[in-house]
Amino acid sequence: MAWDTARTKQLLLDAAVAEFAEHGPEGARVARVAERAGVNKERIYQYFGNKQKLFNAVLEAELEKAAAAVPLTDEQAADLGDYAGRIYDYHRAHPHFLRLKAWEGLMCQDRLAAQGERSDHYAEKVAAVARARGTDAPAGGPGPGLLVHTVLSLVSAWFTLPQLARMLVPETVDAGPDAERAALVALVRRLTA
Repeated sequence: MAWDTARTKQLLLDAAVAEFAEHGPEGARVARVAERAGVNKERIYQYFGNKQKLFNAVLEAELEKAAAAVPLTDEQAADLGDYAGRIYDYHRAHPHFLRLKAWEGLMCQDRLAAQGERSDHYAEKVAAVARARGTDAPAGGPGPGLLVHTVLSLVSAWFTLPQLARMLVPETVDAGPDAERAALVALVRRLTA
């Protein structure tokens, strides 16, 4: 029977998502990834080279999924509150994604996965915001890059710093995810009006 390389790679990537999200790039173990995937760990080295390259492959795959799921077109950039809500929904449905990015930020600042492609991707978002705001941007107000960064940071904080949300806005947290999302969308709309 022929070996299904694509399926095996996908099994390894899926298992690695969980392992890296839970333990980070330093604490993750190749043996646990292989065991979760039901694949010999030598396949990891054959297909990905080493643990760091496997982490990069996981990040690249997850970044592509997020980019496809939450685009920011020129039309969508006119309502950054809606964009914040869509990002919030994505993170709520895919909690591992921000954990992977947080691990990358903590452990891998000098070796970011797909840095060039990611920079281009974010540049497209910034350009969409700039086009959407056009001459409506207030003089001396934040530039489009700062706006995109602020929106991404605000949304990420709900998931990466939940303890602050519980302390600062317990009434919103206690009201549940729909209230969190609504508060975030309203705040972004006020900040970007």
